[in-house]
Amino acid sequence: MTERDNVTVNDPRGPVNNGSGHQNVYYGIGPDWMTRKKVASLRIILEDRVRLADRFAPPLNYRTAADLLEKPGSVVLLEAPPGSGRRAAAIMLLHRLGEDGHGPGDGDGDDEGGRFEELPATDKDEAEGESALTPAEGDRFLLDLSTITDEETYAKAQRLLDVRRAQVQAAGAHMVVVLPYGMEHVHSPFLEPHTVKLGRPRGIAVVTRYLRMDQMPFRPADLEGADLQRLYDRSPMRELARLAGLVRTARDSGRFGAGFSDWLDQAVHAVNDRARDVADQVAEVRAAPERALLLTAAVFEGTHADTVYAAWQSLMSTVGREDEEATTELARTDFGARLKALRIERDPEGRLRFDRLAYADAVRNYFWANFPGIRDDLRDWIADAAGLQGLTTDDRVTVAIRFGERSLATGRPSDVFDLVVEWAAGETGGSYDPRALAALELGLGHDGFGGWFRKRMYESVTSGDPSEGLVRVLTAACVRSLGTTHPDQAMVRLRHLAVRKGEAAREAREALLRLAGRDRRHYRLLIDRLLRYPPRQDPHEAQSRILLLTELLRSDRAPVPPPWPDLALGWEAVFSQPPTDLWKPLVTSWLDSVARDRAQEPALAAMAGAAHGRGAALLRLYAIAYAWAGPAHHPSRATVATRFRQHIDDAQYARTERAGAGSRTTEEAR
Repeated sequence: MTERDNVTVNDPRGPVNNGSGHQNVYYGIGPDWMTRKKVASLRIILEDRVRLADRFAPPLNYRTAADLLEKPGSVVLLEAPPGSGRRAAAIMLLHRLGEDGHGPGDGDGDDEGGRFEELPATDKDEAEGESALTPAEGDRFLLDLSTITDEETYAKAQRLLDVRRAQVQAAGAHMVVVLPYGMEHVHSPFLEPHTVKLGRPRGIAVVTRYLRMDQMPFRPADLEGADLQRLYDRSPMRELARLAGLVRTARDSGRFGAGFSDWLDQAVHAVNDRARDVADQVAEVRAAPERALLLTAAVFEGTHADTVYAAWQSLMSTVGREDEEATTELARTDFGARLKALRIERDPEGRLRFDRLAYADAVRNYFWANFPGIRDDLRDWIADAAGLQGLTTDDRVTVAIRFGERSLATGRPSDVFDLVVEWAAGETGGSYDPRALAALELGLGHDGFGGWFRKRMYESVTSGDPSEGLVRVLTAACVRSLGTTHPDQAMVRLRHLAVRKGEAAREAREALLRLAGRDRRHYRLLIDRLLRYPPRQDPHEAQSRILLLTELLRSDRAPVPPPWPDLALGWEAVFSQPPTDLWKPLVTSWLDSVARDRAQEPALAAMAGAAHGRGAALLRLYAIAYAWAGPAHHPSRATVATRFRQHIDDAQYARTERAGAGSRTTEEAR
């Protein structure tokens, strides 16, 4: 949706390429690498929703659902068959509610409608420290239960839904739930008044909207015909969106005709006939080397012929060379003749491509679906071949994505995560492997396996010993993916990474602090988690947590206005234990802030109160204030330091404990 005109936005249930060209995910290399590719994405940030809104065709009964959602505290449940655009409808209901300006919320700051997040379908992947739902007025939540297929899981999801409904209603927030199809017999009767049955959008309306947004020159009569009508009536919305995308690809390629009718004809053939075309070709091509070359060209389409040749040789070594072991290179059919026989072309720059629109996609689909016995071999092959010399970073990411798409489509998420770990560990520099991050984000954004990948990430950061490269990949994934779709879970994973040793952990700590600083609720939540979950018996982790908490409590990290009660609890924890050398930058940051802005003056009393009852800690604060004021005693600093010392004196000589303070650890001044 923020990607280069990707069109897989209507109820996606798996990766879908828009055309025959590359599908790339770019990360962190520079400005041009921020273009995103969405595949079955859970990402629902504002830019994505705006793009979807431009292309969205409302289904039957959409207006009824919108009217029900208007009231604060409303929960609307959508019932619709797969392929009807039900998820897109849910997103649009919530998005357009925000456009109407309902509620300020306390959310992610991406638009004026308040917080917009997707909730996990069940609580099975909730980990230690992952917060319960805490909605505020105007917040909007999407809950997609459509991938649930068994009654036991659905029963658990409904129990959790009851809890969330009560929370949303009490807070005056809004929630849209996509129900699983075909399980009406186990729906709770209490959900019926909130349920809306959506109909199928008009297929021609969907295609028309996409084509117009792509600035296609067409007439309404161009979209008529028996083949098109069958697609309009029967195809899932994602296929209709893909059809429009293929028209654009045919136009942009310059290889498939010169006008709209040619481009549309090629796109219709690609949607209707490619699977059959590939099956026929594979049936004709019986020799293993030719089949291996066909698959290699499909995975590496768009790369240089020499690189494809190397990848082809690597694949044959992986799966076996029995057909050609006894012959020399010169005795075999030459590479160019093989390519020509398979209808694979070389462009003027020597890059390979198929001569039919979207053919490479169909070849990849066919081999992964119909040769299950070699899927392990394909994983091992891609692990090495995606790093061949001659591949650009763009090429390597493309190969990783293509492999990941097929692995997820065939129900093998572990293949993807295994390569993420392997590729990340091989990165020896100070960055992360773009292939690993691309593959991980592909998994995190998948409807069916997103929760699986989130859980594997949690296991990696809590019970594993991730490499420096993997820590960087996990950190980047939290910032770029989970930080938007599941920010609470992103913070949990970053918190565990941040207390590890090494430079990568320092980067995770900085990412965590930035994420917390973007949202007042997340900031308070992180303080709470650092105080609530003490470190395990690990001195380094204990020290890292104190360092993290101290950094978080600085004035330049705090939201505006500062949450004084939460800050006071955090300061109390910091001032209750060594090392006191961490206190100076924390305390002076707030003294500086007060000197600049009198509105920050509550910090003085709060910091002094946090050290109440601990004489050594109060003396240390007194010394910090004295040193900060300096021998010149600048008037503004002197005034602030004097006030702070007065609060310290009040805390020092107070006769009673602050209510509810409880026992604290012994202060050791250094």
